[in-house]
Amino acid sequence: MATQLAEPTAKSNAPQESVVVRFAGDSGDGMQLTGGQFTLSSALAGNDFATFPDFPAEIRAPQGTLFGVSAFQINFGSTSIDTAGDAPDVLVAMNPAALKTNVGALKPGGLIIADTGEFTKRNLEKAKYDVSPLEDGTLAKWQVLAFDISALTLESVKPFGLGNKEALRCKNMWTLGLALWMFDRDRAPLIDWLNAKFAKNKVLADANIAALNAGHAYGETAELEGSIHKLHLGPVATPAGLYRTITGADAVALGLVAGAQLAHLPMFFGGYPITPASSILHALVRLKEFGVTTFQAEDEIAAICAAIGASYAGQLGVTSSSGPGIALKGEAMGLAVMTELPLVIVNSQRGGPSTGLPTKTEQSDLYQAVYGRNGDAPIPVVSARSPSDAFECAIEACRIAVQYMTPVILLTDGYIANAAEPWKVPDPADYAEFPVTFLAEKNAGDTLLPYKRDAKGARPWIKPGTPGLMHRIGGIEKQVDTGHLDYSPANHQAMTDARKAKVDGIAQSIPDQDVCLGNPGGKLAVVGWGSTYGPIHQAVGRARAKGLDVSHIHVRHIWPLPQNLGELLKGYDKVLVPEMNTGQFKTVLRDQFLIDARPLTKTSGQPFTIAEIEAAIEGALA
Repeated sequence: MATQLAEPTAKSNAPQESVVVRFAGDSGDGMQLTGGQFTLSSALAGNDFATFPDFPAEIRAPQGTLFGVSAFQINFGSTSIDTAGDAPDVLVAMNPAALKTNVGALKPGGLIIADTGEFTKRNLEKAKYDVSPLEDGTLAKWQVLAFDISALTLESVKPFGLGNKEALRCKNMWTLGLALWMFDRDRAPLIDWLNAKFAKNKVLADANIAALNAGHAYGETAELEGSIHKLHLGPVATPAGLYRTITGADAVALGLVAGAQLAHLPMFFGGYPITPASSILHALVRLKEFGVTTFQAEDEIAAICAAIGASYAGQLGVTSSSGPGIALKGEAMGLAVMTELPLVIVNSQRGGPSTGLPTKTEQSDLYQAVYGRNGDAPIPVVSARSPSDAFECAIEACRIAVQYMTPVILLTDGYIANAAEPWKVPDPADYAEFPVTFLAEKNAGDTLLPYKRDAKGARPWIKPGTPGLMHRIGGIEKQVDTGHLDYSPANHQAMTDARKAKVDGIAQSIPDQDVCLGNPGGKLAVVGWGSTYGPIHQAVGRARAKGLDVSHIHVRHIWPLPQNLGELLKGYDKVLVPEMNTGQFKTVLRDQFLIDARPLTKTSGQPFTIAEIEAAIEGALA
């Protein structure tokens, strides 16, 4: 069924409708904190927004170096926002390295705000500049507002008696104060936040507040050159309700808890720290009152095996990791397939292989999710398209796991995990419960058949210690129905077929694939999955505004695929599949439906821009 969305939300944004700001500095300059608090101010102003934190993998890289730059980009405005923006309108560069690594992305005519106090000879050398770009004319195509933020910060916090190093840590608050002035934002919520953050150190609280106010006052009183002026972006029109800012990691955590509650189960989470998945463990630790037990294991294998043990004991076992950790969990995932126990495995994908790009985003684990185990071990795969969508997908993963007695993989990625957007908090009453029923007595007269299947193909869930229901469990092949050890050829064939049929049958309980934007048939379908949703949706909207016959289809259920997807795709002359890998979902679609899906791939560690996909659409239809 086609869903027609309002075309104006996908048009090229007029300057008064949205702005893209990127804060960039050394990894010790507090850019993520600055961006996060500016995001809070955008939320309180009623703007729609999307963020993109981008930070180095090195643990405190040498100060002032190119590989130590940390950045935070936010696209905010009074119109619908689906991406963090292609090119910034404003770049705040706290040092030469931040300028060098980010200025190439700035729009022509965009604004550079630079701290001249950091453009010393030594810092210029670290950034590979022979002369200061603030003085040699290389920034002529942009507006430049360069002044000594470091000195102004030191002056603003002088009354508090801080040492030079500690005083300069307030620079990010000074810069934030200027940004709040530029975009007509209220300082009061940020002042409240600083008082709460430094409740045990009033001097630091007062110093940071003074820096914030000084930056704001600078904007009010200084005669800034050019077209630098205060810009007010009104609130976006949104349905009434309770809203909050949410990251993908927080949404996954809340969705997992909601899924466990809907199943009437306590939840056990076993995890091991790894970027960018660690935030899920951090979020779940704060939710113990909802029957959540968290366990930081000594390694990835212990984490998933503990979760399997919890599922065997009658809880909802959950584990999470990123690509390298998922590889380590592979054998235990096969164990969960063989024992047919519910388990949710969250993979926050990052650039690979191996250590790869730990803090950058990618979609390169799709093959690993769909095919990456020894033997025939099918596992359902669900993929979230945005931070807020991760909540819904986590609930869906829990539902499939307990209703079909199977491990389920939930795919997010580094962009979704770290990015934030507004989320309308849903009404719990809107969600259908799927309570679990444990087998309490023998299910074949006087005999227990622990692998006797129901109409869905799922075996019964039996809590250990239930009188009379003792049965074997483990990784060796089980006999049909009885669960006795049996690795005879005919039995293995039957059990392999049964496990496959169970997972294939999940397609009967998932919705038919819809069309996000456009028509169910035509010249071109752009098919996406995961975090490519935003740039695809905007690019398709812009292309349709030009009169091009193109539609957007976004797939949530990666395996098994929706039952109508094959016929839907065959209604288009061409199919384009943008993904941040070398063409993995394209191959799955070709394999399953024998269609000529064409890849648009990217493995730079950065999300797609709208312009990249828009150009590919025009090229495909040329």
